Amino acid sequence: MLKLFLPSEHSKSILDITPERLKEQGIKGIITDLDNTLVEWDRPSATPQLIKWFDNMRDHGILVTIVSNNNEKRVHSFADPLKIPFIFQARKPMGKAFIRAINQMGIKREETVVIGDQLLTDVFGGNRNGFKTILVVPVAQTDGLVTRFNRKIERRILSWFRRKGMINWED
Repeated sequence: MLKLFLPSEHSKSILDITPERLKEQGIKGIITDLDNTLVEWDRPSATPQLIKWFDNMRDHGILVTIVSNNNEKRVHSFADPLKIPFIFQARKPMGKAFIRAINQMGIKREETVVIGDQLLTDVFGGNRNGFKTILVVPVAQTDGLVTRFNRKIERRILSWFRRKGMINWED
């Protein structure tokens, strides 16, 4: 059961994930979380570096869909100026939004990676629905109340993985 919380990969930042590396793995599309994955949870719009990252993915034919548990106003105001498709109130780790995202992109599970900053929503949801997953370090060190609770559980799970030799990165 705990293995469902183990990401396929780990990255310090979403900006470190390149389209070349994804294409080598047969990836054609990204399902990404928004808050603390792409930008800080309280930043209203994309940074110039993130805009460049989206453009680079687009230039290499990698599709991107934002799948967020946040509300429509937050996700729409972030994604719409970038012309990035999105799903709000996704109810991750439930699978419906992930399946909807790949259907909208017209790709298969094995051609998709789920990227996020939380084990309990992004990684668990991606893994239990058959996707490759990449855990990124949260962009901000502050979180909302529910996320703060989740982080405590995540630290315990990551500590267990470390003790078992299943991961070797630092937070």
